[in-house]
Order: sequence, then structure tokens, then C-alpha cells
Amino acid sequence: MSEPLRTAPSPTRLPTSTARAVLNTVKGSAGNLVEWYDVYIYTVFAPYFEAKFFDATDKNSTVYIYAIFAVTFLMRPVGSWFFGRFADRRGRRTALVLSITIMSGCSFLVAIMPTRDSIGYWAAILLIAARLVQGFATGGEYGTSATYMSEVATPNRRGFLSSFQYVTLIGGHVLAQLTLLIALHVLDGEAMRDWGWRIGFFLGGVSALVVLWIRRSMDETLSESHLREVDAGRDRRAGSLRALLGTHWRPLLLVFLITAGGTVAFYTYSVNAPAIVKSSFGADGAMTATWVNLVGLLFLLALQPLGGLLSDRIGRKPLLVFFGAGGVVYTSVLLTYLPQTTSPVLAFTLTAIGYVILTGYTSVNAIVKAELFPAEVRALGVGLGYALANSVFGGTAPMLFQAAKSGGHPGWFIGYVTAVIAVSLLVYICWLKNRTLTELDREQGSAWVEAGRPAGP
Repeated sequence: MSEPLRTAPSPTRLPTSTARAVLNTVKGSAGNLVEWYDVYIYTVFAPYFEAKFFDATDKNSTVYIYAIFAVTFLMRPVGSWFFGRFADRRGRRTALVLSITIMSGCSFLVAIMPTRDSIGYWAAILLIAARLVQGFATGGEYGTSATYMSEVATPNRRGFLSSFQYVTLIGGHVLAQLTLLIALHVLDGEAMRDWGWRIGFFLGGVSALVVLWIRRSMDETLSESHLREVDAGRDRRAGSLRALLGTHWRPLLLVFLITAGGTVAFYTYSVNAPAIVKSSFGADGAMTATWVNLVGLLFLLALQPLGGLLSDRIGRKPLLVFFGAGGVVYTSVLLTYLPQTTSPVLAFTLTAIGYVILTGYTSVNAIVKAELFPAEVRALGVGLGYALANSVFGGTAPMLFQAAKSGGHPGWFIGYVTAVIAVSLLVYICWLKNRTLTELDREQGSAWVEAGRPAGP
């Protein structure tokens, strides 16, 4: 490992060993797994609890369900601000423990929530409230976990170890699909719609309690001297929104633009595409569709460490450019031909190609953003920039897709997604540098930069 490229005391602890970095990565990513399971269990089980909150005869009820999914993203910037400031001032570990605690409570609430048959429209209001609070917690989870997993890694394995943020994010979706698959094997359709959908949310709450215990033993990545400075009021920059907007607005804008294309592609490829597969196979093929989606997501999950390892060798920019160019070309192909497909092999192939392209973004998105900010505003900057873009482009993708499909204009959604990815592609090409000295390198050392000079192109 290279020596740190700074003479002042580092605000972050230097990784002591690869083994310790791996252990902390596992602990940090376990919570990420559960939090994103709680996010995706909603979309996976939505067809079964939709009629419990909205009138089944209303043709827009599906749009309403996905609108609730989209509305929760409005709370993510609030959560990213709160938890980012908290993590930059009080420590990454404490912030991550708090976020998983909130997520657990909301999952239990949805699991026992009364339906419209009992309390009328108040059921939908309660569901919205629970999901808003979950959105708040999830907004804090992303930036803080991306920061933690980037800081805890050794310099030559930052791409690889930080890629496990999306391994566990996708893993949450996989677990949600697996939960549905098991439930469909055990329960019939009527039982699933009656009470079976509650099982997924209950399991999420229990799992979060387990992770809460695990996270309490994680190492803190902020140094004790930095935390003392903040606690004593001598470092007013830490977690400061004023400092972020005044001094670091350029990397904040860059994070927003990097995320825009990536997040709209992620929700289009990993949420809308599985929904298309389910619709194409119909009720009689529900089990087959679930298997296709599950195997596809496992494939996407397995790709993440490979992308991270590759980025540790060639840099982050080439992977992002690959994603952007591939997304611009392939989005139309995926959304045009997947709805026409009833072959399991062809459906898997179409989604798998999209997942290969998507990995260019997902495997490096955490580290490429964390490297842009100094430690005192890293969690805030990464989280806020991501959450703003995620709220505008990510969480709205399932709703916009359903609205475009219901209105008979799926081409509009295809054009929209392609255009957003194209904008991000221009950012990757024109404004990102490759294998150069970053803020994280200055604190903890670099795998490919010595004395501020790039080791390669």
C-alpha cells in the first residue's frame, strides 16, 4: 500500500490490513442488503397488496402503487442531508446504526398495517407515511455506506471492496424475489393477496434487528482526532451544507450528473424489466417469470465485484463510458423486444445483456463519488448528490413507465431514458479524469499515483 499523500493528520483512519477491510466491508454491506431488501420487497409484492390499499376496479391503481414508490424518493434528499451531516460529524458507524433502526421499525409497521377494508383511505395514507420514513432512512444509507466502504478499503482494492455496496443493493432485490418465490411455492394466489404479502415486510424487520447488532461492532473510519475537533466546535466544515455548496459545489454537481443516467438505467433495467417479464408471462407463467428475474438478478450481482476489480486496474472512467454508450444504444432494444418475449431463455438473455451494460455504472458508482470529496463533507456530498438525482430520475422511472404504457406511448419513456443516459455519457467523457490523484488518495494513499503523478493514462 502506498504511503498517504498528505503531511497533515488524516481525518480518516488508515486501513490496517486487507483482512480487516474485508471484515468491515461485510459488516457495512450487511445493513445495505437489508435496507434495500426493504425497498424492493414493496415492488416485488406490489401486485398482491395493491387491492388492499386501492380500489381493484380502478384502472389506475397500479400507477398509484408505483406513485407511492416514487414519492418516497422525495424524502431521500432530506435523509441524505440529515444522515450525511450526522455521519460527517458523529461518525459513519453511528449513522449506519441509526438508519437501520428506522428501517426496521417501518418494515414492522407495514407488516401489521390495516387495509382499506378496515380503515378506508387511511390505509393508503398510513402506507405513504411508512414509505416516506423508509425513504428518509434509505437516503441516509446510500451516502454513508458508500463513504464507509470506500474509506475502509485498502487503496489497491477500493473499487473491488466498494462494489459490494451494489452487490448487497442488488442482493436485497434478489432476496425480495426469492422471498416471493418461496411464498408462491407455499401459498396460493388468494392467500398471497389476503395476508401472504405481509410476510416479506415482517422478515425485513427481523433481519434489520440482526444487522443492527452486527453494525455496532464495525470499526469507525473517521479518526478520533477529527471527531474531537468536530465535537469541540473547532472544525465547522464537517457536515456543513454551507461548506458543501460554497466550496464543493462542483463535485456535488458532478455526482448529480454521474448519477442521473445510472439511476434511471438501474430502475429501468432492474425494476421495470422484471415487471415486463412478469406481465409477458401472465398469471399462468408467474413462477417461470419469477425464476427468470431471480437468475437475472443473481447474474447482475455476480458481475459487480468483477467490475470493481477491473476498475482497480484500468480506472473508473472507462467503465462509466462503457455503460453510457451501451445504455444509449441498448435501452430501446430492451424495452421494445422484452414485452414481446415469452421464451424464458430469450427473456433472460435480453435482461442479462442490459445487466452487463449496467455494471459499468453500478460497480464503480460508490467509489467514483466518494473520491471527489474530502472527509469532512464526504458522506453529505455523496449522499445529497445521489439522492437528488435518484429522486428526480430513479424513483420516478417505474411510475413513468407504467404511465407511458397505460397511455399507449411506451416510446416516450424509451426516448426519455436514452436522453438522460446520453447526458451522463457526455459528463463521463468530458469531465471525469482517469487514474489521477483524488481526495481519498490524499488522505489514505493511492494504488496508482505516487507524488501526485499518474501511473498511466
